[in-house]
This record gives sequence, C-alpha cells and structure tokens, in this order.
Amino acid sequence: MEENQESQRRYSPACPAYPSLAAGSGAAYSFMLMDVLVSSGATRTVPGTSLISLSFPSPAKERAFLLLHVKAEPREAHMVEEECTHIIQSSLLQSEGESWHRLDGTLKELNGLFKGFLVSRTVEDIHALVALLDSDGILHVSHAGRSEAYLIRGSAASQITEGNRGKAIAMFVHISSGALEQGDSVLFATQRLLRAITPAQLRELALRGDQLLNEVVGRLDAEREMAALATLHIVGPPRRAGLVDTPAILPRARVRERSTVGTTLAFLSTAASATASLASSAAAALGGNSRDRRGGATARRPAGPSPFLARVREAGLSLSRAARSFLADLRHPERKRRAHLLLLAGGITLFLVLWVIFSLTANTQRSKTRVQLTELMQQIEQELQTADNRRISGDSDGANAILQHAEEQAKEIINNPSSLFRSESLTLLDKIRAKKEELNNIVRVPTRVVVNVASRNGDVSAHGLIGIADGEFIVYDRQQWYHVLLNGVEEGKRLSDEGYIIDGAAFLRQKSQVFLTTGDGVVELESGQPLAMKTDDTNGWVSGKDIEAYLRYLYILTNDSRIMKYERLNNRYGPGVQYNVTGDLAGSMDMAIDGSIYTLKENGVIVKMLRGEVKPFTISHGPEDVLKDASRLFKLPDGNFYVLDPVRSRVIVLSDGGQNGESSYLKQYILEGNQLGKLQDLYVDPDEAHLYVVDEKRVYVIDLGRR
Repeated sequence: MEENQESQRRYSPACPAYPSLAAGSGAAYSFMLMDVLVSSGATRTVPGTSLISLSFPSPAKERAFLLLHVKAEPREAHMVEEECTHIIQSSLLQSEGESWHRLDGTLKELNGLFKGFLVSRTVEDIHALVALLDSDGILHVSHAGRSEAYLIRGSAASQITEGNRGKAIAMFVHISSGALEQGDSVLFATQRLLRAITPAQLRELALRGDQLLNEVVGRLDAEREMAALATLHIVGPPRRAGLVDTPAILPRARVRERSTVGTTLAFLSTAASATASLASSAAAALGGNSRDRRGGATARRPAGPSPFLARVREAGLSLSRAARSFLADLRHPERKRRAHLLLLAGGITLFLVLWVIFSLTANTQRSKTRVQLTELMQQIEQELQTADNRRISGDSDGANAILQHAEEQAKEIINNPSSLFRSESLTLLDKIRAKKEELNNIVRVPTRVVVNVASRNGDVSAHGLIGIADGEFIVYDRQQWYHVLLNGVEEGKRLSDEGYIIDGAAFLRQKSQVFLTTGDGVVELESGQPLAMKTDDTNGWVSGKDIEAYLRYLYILTNDSRIMKYERLNNRYGPGVQYNVTGDLAGSMDMAIDGSIYTLKENGVIVKMLRGEVKPFTISHGPEDVLKDASRLFKLPDGNFYVLDPVRSRVIVLSDGGQNGESSYLKQYILEGNQLGKLQDLYVDPDEAHLYVVDEKRVYVIDLGRR
C-alpha cells in the first residue's frame, strides 16, 4: 500500500494529496482539479500480486488514469509500472492530436508491452484500465482483463466498459467514450465489482461523495477481493464538446470497429441528429428542383447559365419524365405487363453486370494471390537449400534460423484463405521439420516401460526418481516410497508421519537416500529404514525445494534462492553454511553437482558455481530456447548434462563444458507413446548406457549405447 502512495505522489507532483479518513486497508488520496474530485487507492494484497493506481495531470487540462493488477514478483511488477507510466506520459499526454486517437495509439503500445511480458513469462497475469478525461469533459475508458468501469448518474449505476465473453484476455480491445454531467461519479476497478457489490449498493455509496472509494475498499476487503481502484466525481457545471450536446456514456452499447486496437461506443442520438440533418438537406435540394419543374415559385438563377448546367438540367428532366412514364405503365391495366417485363429484364441485367464484375475481380485477386504464393513456395525451396549448405559448413545456428523462417512461411501458405498450394505446403512443412530434426540430432524413441508403479497403488502420483544402480531405483510420491528392482516393484511404504516428501537424492558416501520433507525436516533411508535426522543448527533445517548430496555434504536449495551446505557427522549434521557467495539464483528449480554446482532456472538458464562463486557457462550450437520449458537437471561426474523437458516429453543432452564452462548442444530424445504421462524426473546410470525417466505411474528406459 505504501508503494501505491509513493507512486501517487511521484506521478502527480502538481496535485497535493490528502489521506483518506476511512479506516481499514486501502489508501486513497483526493485532490481537486477545477470541478473534478479524484481519489485513488487499493485493497489489501498478497505476496506475488501488486496493485497500482495512478493519476496523471497534463498542461492541456486533461487527466489520465492507470490501474494495474499485476501477478508477478515485485521487481517485475515495478518494471511493468514504469514502462506503462512512460507510455502514458509520452504517447497520451505529451503528443499531439485528438484525445481518442492519442488513446488509441497508446493502447496499441500497451498491448505490445503486455504481450511481451506475458510471452516471456516475466508476468503471469495482468488486469489493467486506462481512462482519459479530456479538456472538453469527454471521458474515454478502455480495459484489459477483468477490469471494469461504472457510471453512477442519478438513481442509476451502469457498467460502461464492454463486457468480455469467456475468459478475460490481457489486451485492450474496446474504447468507451461519452460526456460527463454535473453530479456524475465514475468508479474504476481492476476487479469485477458486481461479484461483491450490487448496482443498488453502488448508488447508495455514491451519495457519500468523496467517501465512495473508502466504502468500496472496505467492502472488497471484507469479501477478500483484491483490486486497484480510482473514483472521479463531477462537482462543478458540466462541460460539452462543441455545439452538439454529446450524449452520456452508454453502457452495453453496440460497438463499431474503428481500428485494430479497439472500438468506440456508437452514440445513437448523435447519429440520429446527423442523419436528420442530411435528410433535411437532401429534402431541401429536391424540393427546390420540384418547384422549378412544376412552374411554381421560381428560384433565382444567375443570368446566362452555362451550356453544361443546361444539359445537366435537361438530362435530369428526361430521367424524371421516363420514371413518371414507367410508374404510370405499372398502374395502367393494359401496359403493366410490359412494365413488369422491363422491370424483370432490368433486374436480370443488373445481376449479370454485378456478377461479371465480381467474377473478374475475384479472378484477378486469385491470380494475384497465386503469383504471390508461387513466389513464396520458390523462396521456401531456396531457403531449404541454403539451410543444407549452412549445415554442411557447420553453421547450425544459422541453419536453424533459416529453417524456422521457412516453417513460418509454410504455415502462412497453409492458413491462406484461397486454399492454394495447401497440400504442397503441408509436404514442405513435413520436409522442413524432418530437416530440423536431422540438423538438431533429434531422436524419436517409442516408450519402453521398465515397471508400472500403479500396479501396486492405482492412486500413485510419482514425482521423483532416485537411482541406486543400473536397474534399481527408489520411486516416490508425496507420502510413500517404492523400491524398484529390474521390472519388479515392492509395496509402497510411508516415509514419515511428520510431513510430505518435497525432493530426494542419493547419498553415495552413506549408501543411503536422503529426503527433504515439509515441516523443515530431513529423512535418511538406509537399508529400507527411514530415520529423521537432526542438525546442530540452532534454527533447524531450512525450507527448501531441492536436495542433493556430494561427498560428505548435503546441499539444500532454499525457497529464498540460497544454497545451504551441511556436513554429515556420525549420527547428525553440522550447522548450515550458505554456499553461494555471488550470483542471482532467483527462480532456480533444480540442482546438479559434480564438484561444481549447477542450478536450473525457470527461464531455462543454467548457472554454474564453484566454491560459492559464479563461473561462466554457455551453451552453443543449439536450437533457440531449447531449455525454455526444462524442469529437471541431471549430471554425472565427467559426464554429459541431461535436461528434462516435460512439456515436449523430451530429454536434451548437453556436453560437459569442462573448466571453461563452454557446453554444446548434442542431441535430444523425444518419447512417444499413447500411455505416456507428464514426465517428472530422470536418472542416468554411471556408464551412461541407459537413461531412465518417470511419469506419474511408470518408469521408462532409453538405450544410450555408451559403455
């Protein structure tokens, strides 16, 4: 909440803020801008969610609002706030042009920004609202996600933002516009308020004036709803744009597309007045001509009309006489048959003319499309040859980039509405993918089941695998562990009554297995007997997400992105010592140790550390973002890296990298099979002859052929 207060002061230096008098959570500040009272604030929030409510004045006597509900870490949320603030100030308030067009361009930039944050997974979700009250008193509002805006006018409270059908998307799609009147109150929120407050309650709360925000914050806090909020109250005389009395913002009005970004509400009364004006103008013009033809009140004409105007007038009179004659024939009992035939012939002729024009246009467009697609097919074939040449010369990165571009072009042909070359492009797409697999040494292997753990417990949901020897494992779920030997599995046994299993690892020096459990505990399994271990650390065991053992030491990756090191004593462990000295381990999920410690982060980055210091580590000659969805990391001393990607059911193999940390992409194994579930963990035997992976129910094996 303090962060929102500071943002309000930072972006509104010209407007002194007054703290809200309401008790409870949420902060609100009010200030006067001529005849408009503005308040902003937010409800209570939880870790991992940021609520931001900002207001921006401008020298042009406009007022912009930005509300953000960001589900991300505080640092990423602050980055979103700064980028959005820069776009609002530069594109909306400091640029030239009409307010609607400036807002339209601003929303395009914000859409691109949001897409970048969401695709890169920097941000998990965004709900936003942008509003602009221009100098003419017209309010423009647009929302993304679950954000909404409400207009309280008199005894009515209406939603003025366009409702979303289905799942809300983090994208600005609609713009609602309209004039505000004296006594209006507008409520902006990043949450659907009608889940906690009824329209009737909104009307009652609006009667309290500048206390509206505090009342809404209190209601939402009571319902444990989170939202960034802002209110706008018109306390002075209404302001109008131009000479036409623009109608108020219409809730749920029909929308009309105006750009690729969004839509604006169609104001029906304005459209009606414009139509009436055009109709009266046309009627006046036609009326004047009729009076001339009938010989009534003759209009004044300038002396000596030009021959061109005379011929135009004569042609008009001829057409008028022909029309009157045709209408008379339709009513005449003897001549109406001929008139009907003429009418039918005219309709058929008009249809044929329109059909010919349409056919010529369609054929021309189809021919143009065929030429373009033919050129695109030829370009793809050339790119395939270029990729082959790059592969032969050893430039795998360049070949991958060319094949990726060729694949996008082939998909463009497939999605073309004309359906031309669709079968040829499908064949090309298969050819491109085959070349990518050949270039990247991708091996597709059918699943070969070693053992089905579900045969002992149908409800098992395994999430870890500990290798004891080639063909012997410990498979564990949240509560039980299962001993697997070759193709047999024993009944599951409860590890501990104190908590659930978080992670496990082999402790080779002790010839045992060690488990990290909830409740900050460590349990060793020796000869099938679990033993809760103690530590000399006065604070006890740390909370962690991954555990590994190397030589006589135990390493725990903590929830706050540290690595704690414990020495194994006779029947207990020594006090914990922080291993990492430098480096950012935020987002680390898994560890592997071979003398150096390697951590795998959520974005697919591997961090190498030696004696607590971060060392260089790079991966070359691999496809772009090959580790983007990786979840587990395994490594043997002096052996390759094996990285598990459960999204694509594959294991990526990387070279050791040596002391200089220059690893190379080698190959990847993609598992295929109807019964294959989501892969959870992996293990490679010491000879690197067999690779084992486990899903929720079964253990599978892949022959590596290295002994």
